[in-house]
Amino acid sequence: MEQKTIFSGIQPSGIITLGNYLGAMKQFVELQDEFNCFFCIVDQHAITVPQEPEKLRQNIRTLAAMYLAVGLDPNKVTLFIQSEVPAHIQLGWMMMCTSYVGELERMTQYKDKARDRGETIPGGLLVYPPLMAADILLYGTHMVPVGEDQKQHLELTRDLAERFNKRYGEVFVIPEVRIPKQGARVMSLVDPTKKMSKSDPNPGSFIAMLDDLKTVEKKIKRAQTDSDGIIRYDRENKPGVSNLMGILSACTGQTYEEIEQLYEGKGYGQFKGDVAKAVIETLAPIQERYNQLINSDELDQILDEGARKAQEAAAVMMEKVNKAIGFSRK
Repeated sequence: MEQKTIFSGIQPSGIITLGNYLGAMKQFVELQDEFNCFFCIVDQHAITVPQEPEKLRQNIRTLAAMYLAVGLDPNKVTLFIQSEVPAHIQLGWMMMCTSYVGELERMTQYKDKARDRGETIPGGLLVYPPLMAADILLYGTHMVPVGEDQKQHLELTRDLAERFNKRYGEVFVIPEVRIPKQGARVMSLVDPTKKMSKSDPNPGSFIAMLDDLKTVEKKIKRAQTDSDGIIRYDRENKPGVSNLMGILSACTGQTYEEIEQLYEGKGYGQFKGDVAKAVIETLAPIQERYNQLINSDELDQILDEGARKAQEAAAVMMEKVNKAIGFSRK
């Protein structure tokens, strides 16, 4: 049976948090054994808002190294940088020409980001979804793991693929939404009613994957809990304790019931210490591998090979597309 293809595009936007890892990246590692996976660092999407060039270069490299450090195997997946495969922009233009302005203006993310900007709305914000469609369709993608915030864009991708196929013949696979199985939903350590976010002005609210391990321990030991001293999973009434239990469960594989039994009659001090230890044991080998990769020729070789493999796959699709649309001279 032919292995199905999964595509995921990741923006290089700076700090990668423990929430990003436990909620999504850890699952990507599991997908590589079951699917033909293309993991793309979508740097061309990042410039829909102004970027400082050197910082963008650094963020691209950091993201690539982190995805390998958490366990993606370049022998199993194709990891590459979007701007190094020109077919993304070529097909992106065709998808823009297949799109209607009205449907692009209805995109929720466009409306949110364009609000109150008057005439200074970057054109890239409007045509972001057709480029995203091109990213996906280039590789004959069967499934795209997306969160709720990207479902509307994937629905447009399906519409554009069907519209193109109707006009020019059956060229594209119609991709399916793949809602990832629920990863750990990691909340802020300071306000556990909010999701952990790198944009939080209080650095104590999130754990960055590259935080110093002593800093990680301090942040967890200062995490908000409550005053009753009971370790029980209850998101509504005990959000702080429940958040730490979720982190511990994701790092160790223990169930909430096992954690409750283990800490029955014990205080928050020991509990937080053990959560910190589990997080540190999770991050230490990832940081070690990251540090080996970040300035290495190995990382460049992996990205070069990823770009080559992606270009090879994209060229097959572009030959079909060009022939279908009438760009081929033969």
